[in-house]
Amino acid sequence: MPAPVSIGIVGAGIMGERMLRAVLDQSPDLVRVAGIWDPSAEAMARIGGVLPQVTALRDAAAVVAASDCVYVASPPASHLGHARAALGAGRSVFCEKPLAVDLADARAFVAEAGGRGAVNFPFASSPAVATLADWIAKGELGTLRKVSIEVAFARWPRPWQADAAGWLDRREQGGFTREVVSHFLFLSRRLIGPLHGLEASASFPEAGRSERAIAAKLLAGELPLTLTGGVSTTAKDDHNIWMLEGDKGAVRLCDWSLAERRLPDGSWQRAPDALSQLEARPVSLKRQLEGVARLTRGEPHQLATLQEALDVQEIVEAILAS
Repeated sequence: MPAPVSIGIVGAGIMGERMLRAVLDQSPDLVRVAGIWDPSAEAMARIGGVLPQVTALRDAAAVVAASDCVYVASPPASHLGHARAALGAGRSVFCEKPLAVDLADARAFVAEAGGRGAVNFPFASSPAVATLADWIAKGELGTLRKVSIEVAFARWPRPWQADAAGWLDRREQGGFTREVVSHFLFLSRRLIGPLHGLEASASFPEAGRSERAIAAKLLAGELPLTLTGGVSTTAKDDHNIWMLEGDKGAVRLCDWSLAERRLPDGSWQRAPDALSQLEARPVSLKRQLEGVARLTRGEPHQLATLQEALDVQEIVEAILAS
């Protein structure tokens, strides 16, 4: 049996703590925690208070030294610095999206990194996405016609992200297009085909803050894709639908984890094994970590590749620049 993969974490915010807990929940024969570091003493004190068994490391270099794989969960502007340090030391990298805030730097990184990195798009391991892919493969939709993505938020950032508003609601690194829409663009690329032919608009009505509305048309493979997103357009904290239509039917993913298909009478039927987002998250995270172990061992994996993540970022940044 292969030795367990040690994962070190840079960033002790929401995503860092979520991944940390996910690693602790897995079999120690698969993965183990090498330690965690964040430049914020307050964040480190919080982690130490709730998870005292986790080693607090002195800096990012110590995380790299202690790990087989470095999970980068810091704000986007710092992603590539940490990722390059890890790769330079012979480690693998599992990074949050986006790869960077500078597209030229992201392109250079992907060109130099080879296959030793991946990006955390959980739809790569989602049970609901596997159900959608199965329905599509069985031909239930007939000839595929079009894709649509709809996202909406009561406010941005969402309430559970309030502590990260300092960067998450700023034009330079934040916004719902980078944070949320990117997941559904990845899903479209993974299930349908490369993204291209973009026409888009983005609205920034509040100086210095992130976008409040977007609209876009593009192609996924050869299928037309329409995208809409907005803040203060729903009473829900987080509303999203990804839908694929064909000449014989349609399927959709609702609220992150609910796979549904349209019946001949026009009604929607939920997959019998559908899980809520809270139920689905640990399943997806376990599968993601299994992929991290395979990545680190140089084996084939299902994780989002660096090239896939860069392709998504190209579209995201073009939307925000439009």
